[in-house]
Amino acid sequence: MSHIVSIKTEVRDRQAVDAACTRLSWAAPVIGSHRLFTRVVEGVGVQAPRWRFPIVCNLATGELSFDNYEGRWGDPVELDRFKQSYAVEKCKIEARKQGRYVSELMLADGSVQLTVQLEGQAGGAA
Repeated sequence: MSHIVSIKTEVRDRQAVDAACTRLSWAAPVIGSHRLFTRVVEGVGVQAPRWRFPIVCNLATGELSFDNYEGRWGDPVELDRFKQSYAVEKCKIEARKQGRYVSELMLADGSVQLTVQLEGQAGGAA
């Protein structure tokens, strides 16, 4: 049986942040104080390629802080790639915690199809 799921991403899991950065071949995230243009924020800093300032994840609230100056200091596509990678990695972590097997397929439109099934289950998705 197939199910379509929509996810509003809140970034709260350090392991999934690390896995997303690895997946994207980005530098390892850094915990601490991070300077954005007009302020300093605390959290897990992720440095996207060609971004002037980091994307900072507040794991307590799930919120992201960043300043890309409407795309002038960083391409919003990179932020979207991070959020998608985080969501995929978080789903995989949670499914595996429940003893599920996860396979993924990158689709032509850039989206990712995850199939989650019980370990050893052949055929359909759970």
